This record gives sequence, C-alpha cells and structure tokens, in this order.
Amino acid sequence: MPNHALRPSRRAVLTTATLAAGTAVLVTGCDDDPGDSGTGRTPPGGKDGTPEPAPPSKDPAAVAALTTAATQVEQIALRYSAVGQAFPALRTQLASGVKSRAAHLAKLKEIGGSEPPQPGKLPALPKTAVAALNDLAVREQKLSVAHATAATKVSGEAARLLAMLAAAESQLALTLGRKKTAT
Repeated sequence: MPNHALRPSRRAVLTTATLAAGTAVLVTGCDDDPGDSGTGRTPPGGKDGTPEPAPPSKDPAAVAALTTAATQVEQIALRYSAVGQAFPALRTQLASGVKSRAAHLAKLKEIGGSEPPQPGKLPALPKTAVAALNDLAVREQKLSVAHATAATKVSGEAARLLAMLAAAESQLALTLGRKKTAT
C-alpha cells in the first residue's frame, strides 16, 4: 500500500490547525472561579443588593497586560480628541469612539488596579479629515489585534476585558473606515 494515501490533505491540516488554535484561545480565557456563573458579573452582595465591583487583579501578567492596554487606550483617546479639535465636522462621527474609550479606560483602571503611565507625544495628524479617519481606523485595527493577542496570554476577568476591547476596536475600525464622505 502506498504511503501517500495515508497523508491528510492540506485542507484537513489547515482546518485542524485552525480549530486547535481557536480551542486554545477559548480555553486560555476560561480560568473562572468555581462559584462564578461565567457571565463576568459579580453576584449581588452589596449593601443594597447591587453587584460589587471585581477586585483589582493581583496577577502580575494580568496587571502588566491591563496597564499596557490602558496606556494604549489613553493614547488613542487623545488621538480622537486631537482629530475632533482639528476637524470639528467629524465630532459627531467620533462621539461613539470617544465615549467607548472613556468607558474602556475606566474599566481597565478598575480591573488592573493601577493608573497607566502618561502617554508620550502623539504623532502628527494627517492633513485631511478623510485621512484622519483612516488613520484612526488603522490604529483601532492594530489595537484590536494587540488586545486579542494579549487576551490569550492571561485568564479570567483580564482575558474577558481584553477580548471585549479587541471586539470593540475591530468594530470601531470598521465604522471609521466606512465613513469616508467627510471633508
């Protein structure tokens, strides 16, 4: 019997590799407490029955990943502000991104338990509104990849938060990239 009949097809190998990678990503983020429902929400326990916020992470890898993410989110939030000031006609278009970034930064500080270092000097803005939107879209997409990658290296609440950031950034990138009619 020839040996070539026992070799899997290229498609089978790629499918298996993709499924294995996806499973590894899913398993990496699944280090919940046994009493946790898996929803990411703390059960009622406050004085008035409201959920108590999760305590800041003590895992050094998670704290480092969340601090890095907070610095990156603060930098892009400043970028949104600069674009809005340079191109006032874009402010309405940028409003959801500005609001999302503020909420993301607050959550990163809460879960990470630390203030991010001050971001460095921002690169110069593009000369046109369309180029500025495209620049923001590219930056959001790059952050999406960075935060998705970081989410695979930590677990629990930190992994969920980083994955949520990645999803939000991907969506913002698509939204910003689509609206090219501004002047």
